[in-house]
Amino acid sequence: MTNNPSKAYDNKNFLNSHNARSIRVLCELLEPENRLSKQGIDNTIVFFGSARPKPHNIAKAELKDFASQLPSSEKRSDEEIEKLSKLESIARLSKYYDDAVDLSRMLTQWSDSNPVDEKYFICSGGGPGMMEAANKGAKEAGGKSVALGISLPFEQGVNSYADPELSFEFHYFFLRKFYFLYHAKAIVVYPGGFGTMDELFETLTLAQTNKLHKKLPVFLYGKEFWDGLINFDHFIKWGVISPGDVELFQIVDDVDDAFSRITTTLTHKD
Repeated sequence: MTNNPSKAYDNKNFLNSHNARSIRVLCELLEPENRLSKQGIDNTIVFFGSARPKPHNIAKAELKDFASQLPSSEKRSDEEIEKLSKLESIARLSKYYDDAVDLSRMLTQWSDSNPVDEKYFICSGGGPGMMEAANKGAKEAGGKSVALGISLPFEQGVNSYADPELSFEFHYFFLRKFYFLYHAKAIVVYPGGFGTMDELFETLTLAQTNKLHKKLPVFLYGKEFWDGLINFDHFIKWGVISPGDVELFQIVDDVDDAFSRITTTLTHKD
């Protein structure tokens, strides 16, 4: 009687074990590039931003509906006050959702008329909020877009606007970060939290230290948010960055200005 042991590459227990971690890392490094190459994705415009906003009209409607049901201010519970504050914040943040949709759509339409080797594809983190807005705008323009998802306990799968063949679910954060920047030719950063700041400052650090080996323009969208969040001149005052380092990014405040600066930069990138 013969014995038919399983082949090593088909041993799921081994492939998911600690000892096979290097193999899993290689899979996440090689498989996405294989798919991107087949789809002709060489140049991306990456959108970063919070996962929390939603279409502005929906956010405003939810705020209005909740506020209309509240008792007078002196009778409100702590939970009601906290929820009202949260909805007000989401409504304020969500104006940028609509802007991200518009900018993504305009960039996709612009790219569609470019020669094959000068086409640019929108790329997001694949989740909700600003990421969803980026993929949504590209889809509205009839274009393909990339979604680099990540396995998180509170964020499952990628949004429905990304192309299925260009949707990825990463396990390792560092490989997802690699693909954000590897094909990127421009970065647009919308208001966001710790994750957004992580991506922004890692990108700026790589550009500052010339580790990218390419010029990668970074656009911070939303002057009210960025001016109120970070005093970049304070870095210079304390001598922790050079004066020229603040030229690694530009702050933009509306869709038309952002579109003009991004397309002008990409058109004259040489």
